[in-house]
Amino acid sequence: MGAGVFGAASALVLRQRGWEVTVIDPGPLPHVDASSTDVSKVIRMDYGSDVFYMELGEEAFDGWDRWNREWPRPLYHEDGFLILSRGAMEAGSFSADSFAALKERGHDPIRLTDVPTNLMSQWDADSHSDGYFNPRAGWAESGAVVDQLIGLARSEGVRFREAGMAALLSDESRVSGVLTTAGERVFSDRVVVAAGAWSPSLLPWLSDVIWATGQPVLHFQADDAAAFSPPNFSPWSADISLSGWYGFPALEDGRVKVANHGVGTRLHPDQRGTVSDDHVARTRDFLRGVIPRLADQPVVYRRVCMYCDSFDGDFLIGADPDREGLVVATGGSGHGFKFAPVLGDVIADAVEGIENPRSSRFGWRKLGQVRTEEARFTGD
Repeated sequence: MGAGVFGAASALVLRQRGWEVTVIDPGPLPHVDASSTDVSKVIRMDYGSDVFYMELGEEAFDGWDRWNREWPRPLYHEDGFLILSRGAMEAGSFSADSFAALKERGHDPIRLTDVPTNLMSQWDADSHSDGYFNPRAGWAESGAVVDQLIGLARSEGVRFREAGMAALLSDESRVSGVLTTAGERVFSDRVVVAAGAWSPSLLPWLSDVIWATGQPVLHFQADDAAAFSPPNFSPWSADISLSGWYGFPALEDGRVKVANHGVGTRLHPDQRGTVSDDHVARTRDFLRGVIPRLADQPVVYRRVCMYCDSFDGDFLIGADPDREGLVVATGGSGHGFKFAPVLGDVIADAVEGIENPRSSRFGWRKLGQVRTEEARFTGD
């Protein structure tokens, strides 16, 4: 259930493995409010000291390269990723640990002192004194990626029904299907709930380990799109683990996306509202100190992007031990999309009961130490 990146990717792989697959999603497809239905997501392997995700990122990059070769047009753009630090990168920081891990694994990040000057042309020279540029990174047209996965799944024979999930159907302790909001009973051997930020409300018994949070996204209309486009401008983060700020190069229409990967606000995805004027003012204040040319440009789009956060920042992909037939695939925690090329197999393995090397982090687990992935800002 659900046709976001977790649901679409796993539906395609399961069908290719021989399963009869029906996807139930409120629609339209891709769902306009799903977190993966957006114009852009950062594709990176920079994960601080967490080599597990760096290795998974390397595997995902192979998939992005393959999709770029096989799909009608490339949807992943390898424009690099600029990771900036206000002071010297010190061991234990997200930037320094990411840089060291990349070097150790044979990658070639470029220290800020050696970054091409044009790439820093829109940045205030005094705002960030250290950091690096990782050329093996970039961004993906996320909504278009999900649309492509849905199209491929349809071509393979996956059925899509545009309706919500009203309830799970069960036979004693076994989940046997879904009752849709249209009143239809859809029976199955396995039910996969991949509902993103709607997962906590659909699966209330998991409310202590997953919850929905809203994160602010703004688009500024650049006065000169070329100045904010590669090779003059790339995806970036600015002391992200200490501030949450990150952004993207300009789209074809000149819009520049600036967002915050932070604590967010816990709320139901159907009640997300819009980004407040206070946050717009806060973003402009930040930009004046780092990218001054963008600070006073018009805001032409606002979006509250919904995360499904897990208590430990890792995805929750596994069979519910108390409900036979139910598999949960959620908990993207604001950093799941980049792994789209590998998620389908991880989820399909969970459906088939196949041991996956990722299950040590993604498998079923109870509430434990509360943490986030290392790039996430957790302060005020």
